[in-house]
Amino acid sequence: MLDVHRLLLLRELAIRGTMAAVAESLAYSPSAVSQQLSLLEKETGSVLLRKSGRRVQLTPQAEILVKAANELSNILERAEAELLASHTSVRGRVRVAVFQSAALALMPSALKAMSVDYPDVRVEMVQKEPEEALHETWARDFDMVIAEQYPAHSAPWLPGLDRQDLTTDAIRLAVPNASAGLALADMRERAWVMEPRGSASRHFAEQACRSAGFEPDVRYEAADLQSQIRLIESGNAVGLMPDLVWTGRETSCRLIDLPGNPRRTIFTAQREAGLGSPAASALVRALERAAREQRSPRGA
Repeated sequence: MLDVHRLLLLRELAIRGTMAAVAESLAYSPSAVSQQLSLLEKETGSVLLRKSGRRVQLTPQAEILVKAANELSNILERAEAELLASHTSVRGRVRVAVFQSAALALMPSALKAMSVDYPDVRVEMVQKEPEEALHETWARDFDMVIAEQYPAHSAPWLPGLDRQDLTTDAIRLAVPNASAGLALADMRERAWVMEPRGSASRHFAEQACRSAGFEPDVRYEAADLQSQIRLIESGNAVGLMPDLVWTGRETSCRLIDLPGNPRRTIFTAQREAGLGSPAASALVRALERAAREQRSPRGA
């Protein structure tokens, strides 16, 4: 009989690529991980790993075991969900990764509702960029991710993840109150603030400007949307902002509709094996209620 723990370590190595990354994820030492995988090789009588620079490469025999370990992980996760569902009250832990504007606009209300309606559920939240968070949810670092998708920019697809749309919000041009121009095409000479290159919002904003006939002068980069807002309100930049960022605050900015009224989609994703978790389902319902409570922003 193969050791289940060692099989799961091999699966972690397939996901994370290095012994050091596996050790960091599981709070082991790299030598302990290496020792356990060496024992697995002895158990199976097969070479499972070959060195490839600083990384290790899985052999075909290791890939067979990783596939079995994935199936085993799903079975155990489904069993845990069914066990928790058998209780008369909702209990358990939900680890959720969330991007910034959802963390500010949706999570406070959802967490408050959870504390009142489901006091035996512990919700742990970490702020993460959506693409990274999706991968880490797939890898079982989190139970759920709240992510975003901009128009014409698909979120990464990962096998075994179930996606549920939560809400949408409009994306508008935000300009300082004293601005003379009020259309996207009028912003060709203005300094822009955007998220760093490679982000979905940056891709969307650049394409919107190009469709309006100009290349934006991206003078400022900030992953923090609150920093972007301060630059716009202070008259130093213009930018494209989704409505959710204005939750709980008024702004001196003018908010201008874009051609076609584009909207961003906010969604949750969970592993299919964990969909039966009562605690996670309760959090999704709380998030849906928080999303319904959102109002349109009020600008100058």
